[in-house]
Amino acid sequence: MGKAAAMEVSAAAAEAGMMLGWVAGPAVMLLFAFVIYYTSTLLAECYRSGDPCTGKRNYTYMDAVRANLGGAKVRLCGVIQYANLFGVAIGYTIAASISMLAIKRADCFHEKGHKNPCRSSSNPYMILFGVVQIVFSQIPDFDQIWWLSIVAAIMSFTYSTIGLSLGIAQTVANGGFMGSLTGISVGAGVTSMQKNRALLCVMSCQDTIKAPPPSEAKVMKRATMVSVATTTVFYMLCGCMGYAAFGDRSPDNLLTGFGFYEPFWLLDVANAAIVVHLVGAYQVFVQPIFAFVERSAFVVATTVVSMLLPFFNDVVGFLGAVGFWPLTVYFPVEMYIVQKRIPRWSTRWVCLQLLSLACLAITVASAAGSIAGILSDLKVYKPFATTY
Repeated sequence: MGKAAAMEVSAAAAEAGMMLGWVAGPAVMLLFAFVIYYTSTLLAECYRSGDPCTGKRNYTYMDAVRANLGGAKVRLCGVIQYANLFGVAIGYTIAASISMLAIKRADCFHEKGHKNPCRSSSNPYMILFGVVQIVFSQIPDFDQIWWLSIVAAIMSFTYSTIGLSLGIAQTVANGGFMGSLTGISVGAGVTSMQKNRALLCVMSCQDTIKAPPPSEAKVMKRATMVSVATTTVFYMLCGCMGYAAFGDRSPDNLLTGFGFYEPFWLLDVANAAIVVHLVGAYQVFVQPIFAFVERSAFVVATTVVSMLLPFFNDVVGFLGAVGFWPLTVYFPVEMYIVQKRIPRWSTRWVCLQLLSLACLAITVASAAGSIAGILSDLKVYKPFATTY
C-alpha cells in the first residue's frame, strides 16, 4: 500500500518531468529512481544497530535515526517527518477532491459539449472526503487490514492502465509522437520530481521479514529494487505517452486535466479508482500522527487547509521538494555513515556527501520554483471560492 500510495501524485510528477523534453525528461526520472533506490538500500542497512544479523532492531524510521544519530537530529527528523505527513494528507485531500470533481465535469462535458466550462467548486468534495476520513479514522488499526494492499494495487493498475491506454490511443490518432527534444522553457510550472514518501515505511515493512538467513537488509534490498523498478516503469510510461500525445501542451494530469473528453465513462472509472485508492492511502500514511493527536481534529485541520490551498501541483511540488532531501537522502546517508563507521574524508564518505549536496541543490531549486508557482496562484485566488 505504501509504495503505491503516491502513484497518482507521482503520475502528475512524471507528466511534469516529461515537460523537460524527450532527452532530459526520461533522464531526470531515471536519475531520481536511482537515488531513491540507492538511499533505500542505505536505510535498509540501518534496520539493525551493530551486527546486521543479530543487532538491536529499529522498528521505525525514527528509531533508526535515534539509534544512529541521536540528539537534536532526532527532534529535527521528527518535525520534518510529521510536517511531511501533514502535507501528504493535504495533498491526498486535494487530489481526491479534484478526481471527484473531474467525474462531475466529465459527465457535464458529455451532456453539454466541450465548450461549456462546466465550472464547479471543489470544496464540497473536500468536505465529503474529510467526513469519510473521520469515519475511517475511528477504526482501530485500519492500516493493518490485510486486503488494503490488494485494493491499492488494483486501483493503481486500473487508473494507470486507463491513462496509459488513452495516451497511446491519442498518439495513434495524431499519427506520431508530439513534443520536442528540449521541452518547454522551465519555469514555475515545472517543479515536480519523482518522489517516494514510502521510504518512511521501509523500516516498518522490513520488520515483517522473518529472521535471517538471509538478513532482513538483503531481502529488503531485493524488494526495493523490484518495487522501484516497477513504479518507475509505470511513471515513465504514463509520462512518456502523455507527452507523446499532447507534447508541450500536455495537461498537468491526463485524467483530471481533460486532455481527453471521451470515453467519459472510462475517465469516470479511472478517477473513481483514484479516489478509492487515496481514501485508504490517507489512513495508512497518517497513522504515525494519529498516535499523537486527536484523529478527528487532525482530519478537520487537513481538510480546512486543503480548502484554503487548493493548488494541487504547486502544493505537492513544494511538499515533495521540502521532504525529499532530508528524509530520502540526508538522514539515510548520515545513518549509513555512522552504522558502517565510514572514516571522514575517505573516498566513500566524500562520494556520499557529494550525493547529499547535489540532492540538496535540486531540492532548493525545486522548492523555489514551487513557491513561485504558489505565489502566482495566490494572485487570482479567493479563499474557499476556488472553481475548476
